[in-house]
Amino acid sequence: MAKKIQPQILNEIKTKQLPEVNYAYHKVISYSQISMFHSCPHKWALQYRDGHYDESPSIHFTFGTAMHETIQGWLTTMYEESGAKADSIDLEETFRDRFISLYQEEYKKNKETHYSSPEELREFFEDGVAILDFVKKKRNLYFKKRGWHLVGVELPILLNLGNNIMYKGFIDLVLYNESEDKFFIYDIKTSTNGWRDKDKKNETKQMQLVLYKKFFSEQYGIPLENIEVEFFIVRRKIWENSDYVINRIQQHKPAAGRNKLNKADKLLKEFINECFDKKGKPLQKEHKKIVSSMCQYCPFNKNKELCNKL
Repeated sequence: MAKKIQPQILNEIKTKQLPEVNYAYHKVISYSQISMFHSCPHKWALQYRDGHYDESPSIHFTFGTAMHETIQGWLTTMYEESGAKADSIDLEETFRDRFISLYQEEYKKNKETHYSSPEELREFFEDGVAILDFVKKKRNLYFKKRGWHLVGVELPILLNLGNNIMYKGFIDLVLYNESEDKFFIYDIKTSTNGWRDKDKKNETKQMQLVLYKKFFSEQYGIPLENIEVEFFIVRRKIWENSDYVINRIQQHKPAAGRNKLNKADKLLKEFINECFDKKGKPLQKEHKKIVSSMCQYCPFNKNKELCNKL
């Protein structure tokens, strides 16, 4: 089969040389840092400035990573080879192998201590199979072939923000529609029951994709009006007694116009100004504690020496 001809703009993106990070010189930030700072500046300082990392494994993280990699690999085959080749992939086997492998890796890091039960592992695995079965059957609803091209999965974003600070991130999935001359940035999210209204209105969640739109434009010279962003949310659980059909897939397109882009830029600058000096070194100052219901999930919740919530 003849190799699919890529538009020139895709070749330019894939061959673009990105700046190198000098970890002895640059301070590297990510959106997870920005998000954590705006939810609780004190928690950010403990983890990212002072080095009190929480390395406790999570079955939700293991599941999410395995799901991401399975979907990304399947879509890579679909766009770079063929839909028929993608359809021939045994997604259940692929997901199972990755799920088990990731669990074993985290198990070893966790001093060979299990962080889930056989019953929970089976439940998460079966949920994953149900998701993948739905996505594969309905792929034409979400991922079309004609005129569409894969730009990349885990596409790196690496920008020098000045003052020795580098932003580093990875976009889950980027597609290009040749007829519209538009790029579509997707962030894949795994969720137990899907996003509710409060999740869709949560600006901290929305700003990740808004910033990715801004950074993708700056890194590759793509006009902002040629970039669309979308959350691709996969549900583990479906309420069987619902009065209406609930799909395994939920799509959410956050507002990402000029106002939101300006807001995202302000969020980024506030984070940098509050946390770093002009040379990119973390400021040694006391950061505010934000006490909320989310404190119960904080890894520092029971360590009064690090956080007494006062």
